[in-house]
Amino acid sequence: MRRLLDRLDRAFFAEAPAERLAIVRLLVGGFALVYLCVRAVHLQRVGHLPPEGFRPIGVISVLSAPLPLWAVRALIGAAIAAGAAFVAGFKFRVAGPLFGALLLWVLSYRNSWGMVFHTENLLVLHVIALGLAAAADAYSLDARAAGRTAAGPPSGSSAPAPHGRYGWPLRLLCAITVTSYFIAGVTKLRNSGLDWALSDILRNYVAYDNVRKIALGDTHSPLGGALVRYGFLFPPLALASLAMELGAPLALFSRRIAVVFCGAAWLFHLGVLLTMAILFPYPLLGIAFAGFFELEKMRDLRRPRRAGPA
Repeated sequence: MRRLLDRLDRAFFAEAPAERLAIVRLLVGGFALVYLCVRAVHLQRVGHLPPEGFRPIGVISVLSAPLPLWAVRALIGAAIAAGAAFVAGFKFRVAGPLFGALLLWVLSYRNSWGMVFHTENLLVLHVIALGLAAAADAYSLDARAAGRTAAGPPSGSSAPAPHGRYGWPLRLLCAITVTSYFIAGVTKLRNSGLDWALSDILRNYVAYDNVRKIALGDTHSPLGGALVRYGFLFPPLALASLAMELGAPLALFSRRIAVVFCGAAWLFHLGVLLTMAILFPYPLLGIAFAGFFELEKMRDLRRPRRAGPA
C-alpha cells in the first residue's frame, strides 16, 4: 500500500516545465477572458430582470435578494480586469485567485436566473486550479519583472527548472476534466441504466431537442432531424459516448489512452453540435484538454532544422 501511495505521489507531482503550465494559463485564461467580454452585455442583463425570478445557486446562495444593477456591472468589470491580469501574468499571486473567484461569482449569478449553463463548469474549475498554482513563472509580466523568461533571459539568470510545482496543476486539470466526463457517464447509468446504449433514448432525445427548438423558433440541426429516421445509428453512438465517459479516468495513467480520450471527447462534442446545434466551445477548441499535452514542444516545430554536414 505504501509503495502504491508513493507511486501515486510521484505521478501526481511529476516534474513539468514552467513553460507548459504557462501556455495552459494563456489558453485557459485567454478563453475565459474572451468569453466574459463576448457575454458581458448578456451577463449584466439579469440586473433588469424581475426579482421574483432570482433563484440563487452555489456561492450565490449567500444572497437573499438580487444585487443592484451597478454592483452586477462592477463585478463583471472587475472580473474582466482580473482576467486580463491573469492572462498577462501580472501580480499573479493576487490576480490568479481573484479571477477564479470573480469568474465563479459572475457566472453563478447569471445561472441564478433560470437556465443553468453546465458548459461553464469545467472552465471555471480550470481557472480556479490555475489561479492557485505557480502558472505565471514563465511567459508573464511577473517573470519579466523578475528578470527571467521561458527561454532564459539575457541577464544570465536561468528560467525555472522543471519542478513538481508545475506538474501537479496540470495533473489536477486533467483529473478535473476526466472526472467531469465520468460523472456524466455515471449519471446516464443512474437515470437510464444500460438502456441508454441499447434503446432509442439518444434518438428520442435528439428528436425532442430539435422539435422543441423548431417550435420555439430557435436554431436547430437539420442533420439531427434527418438522422432520427435511421434508428440503427443511435445505439452504437450512445454506447461509444458512454464508453468514452466511463473510461475517461484511464487517461490519467497512459499518454496513449489520453490522446484517444481527448480525440473521442472532441468527436462527441462535434456530434452534439452537428445533431442538436448545442455548442461546447471550450472542449471543441481543444482548450479543455490542453493539460494532457506537452505544449512547450510546439516552439521546436517553428525552429528551422539545421542542415547536416556535407
